[in-house]
Amino acid sequence: MGRPKIQRKINCRPAYSCFKPNGIPMTELTSIFLADDELEALRLVDMNGMQQLAAAHELGVSRQTLGSIVSRARQKVAQALVTGQALDLQSTHLPHTQRQAKKVLSSSITQPKNVAIVETETEEH
Repeated sequence: MGRPKIQRKINCRPAYSCFKPNGIPMTELTSIFLADDELEALRLVDMNGMQQLAAAHELGVSRQTLGSIVSRARQKVAQALVTGQALDLQSTHLPHTQRQAKKVLSSSITQPKNVAIVETETEEH
């Protein structure tokens, strides 16, 4: 059994839950799941232009781990673009501050099973 995954510091949420080829229904597409840490690594390294060592520190992992995450994320994005698959960006983690706020909110409110709490505040990066 492999080592357990350490907690990553995810500071962005995707603007959308997926990206897909135009004009093709999701039911007809296969999806590739892009994990939270993969999207965050792409944001830090490719979008923000950070060096891998600084980005690794920001994400809370080693430089070698960040390199593996970035490589895996780039491969998934390339595969989706070239083969016409959907990229599923549904977040499994909330940024640290939003996770804490949700815990406080969830513990103080009892909600019916068919109602979800929707956060409207977004972080700008």
